[in-house]
Amino acid sequence: MGKKTQHCLLLLLCLSELVHYSAALTVWTAVVEISYAKNNNETVDKYCECGVYGRNSPLEKASGIVTLPSGDPKGCGSDPVYNRNSSSPSWIALVKRGNCTFSEKINAAKRQGAAGVVVYNVDGSGNSTTHMAHSDAAGIVAIMIGNVQGAEIVKLVKNGTDVRMIIEVGSYNGDPTVSFNFLYLIGIFIIVIGASTCAIIYVNRLCRLSMHRRSERRLKSEAKKAIGRLQVRILKTGDEETTSETHVCAMCIGFYKAGEVVTVLTCDHIFHKACIEPWLLERRTCPMCNCNILTALGVEEESIESLSDESPPEVTVITVTGAEPIYEVPLTDPASPDPERQQHRFDNGAFEGDAEAGRR
Repeated sequence: MGKKTQHCLLLLLCLSELVHYSAALTVWTAVVEISYAKNNNETVDKYCECGVYGRNSPLEKASGIVTLPSGDPKGCGSDPVYNRNSSSPSWIALVKRGNCTFSEKINAAKRQGAAGVVVYNVDGSGNSTTHMAHSDAAGIVAIMIGNVQGAEIVKLVKNGTDVRMIIEVGSYNGDPTVSFNFLYLIGIFIIVIGASTCAIIYVNRLCRLSMHRRSERRLKSEAKKAIGRLQVRILKTGDEETTSETHVCAMCIGFYKAGEVVTVLTCDHIFHKACIEPWLLERRTCPMCNCNILTALGVEEESIESLSDESPPEVTVITVTGAEPIYEVPLTDPASPDPERQQHRFDNGAFEGDAEAGRR
């Protein structure tokens, strides 16, 4: 699986989590309608959009006679807490918040067949409500109402009044705090993903640059070795290169003179040694015919990547000065077993001939 695919999957996963989170923060109000008869048989109807559906509650209608827990008004406990029998009509459990979780309250009523559960808030909270979370008690309508409203209904029921309640879905509550939080999370997510992507691209570019530099160092190392295997000559008076005006160094466009050191490439083109070597170190090709000296000497550039980072062996040189320009001549050890140094020694026949004559 490619890195881009992994990033896309991570992005989709994070977005799905954000969507789930935003759905969990969606607040739906509940319309609560109660009706009951006074002592004079006058029917009282009250209606308000004052409830809030729980996060795990189905958005459905529920109705029935309001029923209170038989003991603790908070409706906690695993034992039956409502004095209801199977022949009773549909009923709504009204319990007070506190002592146990919302899920435990709702499940206690659900086990005994409640059509819905209404939780009213704690004392002193007025008519404020909370968005209940009850993931362990899904599948039943569950809402919360304020303490003042709940206490009023409790008082009626305790006085022996049958209170019928109808719960219906209200409207989406566009809480600006929820929207702000969601947008804030989206912004943080985008920043994190953007920063991660930039960091990955930057590290990738650094790795590629580092690999390119290592490759260039290895190629330059091989080029140094190849230059040491090229034929080097010291021009003499009477050589064709010094007598013909058609022979010029293509690098400096200068005529050849006796005593100058020249390098003969594998393609037989000749250049001043001081002119051509810097070129070959960087480009490794003949400036006239583009012949690659590494390829001509049997070195495949594609295989350079597998070479070690070891530096090439140093070559001791002596500097020759005189009336002509300064140049450097490798000083090799005739007894050295190094085949490259031996090759360099043998290829410099003209230089060795002059040196031998000097010794005599």
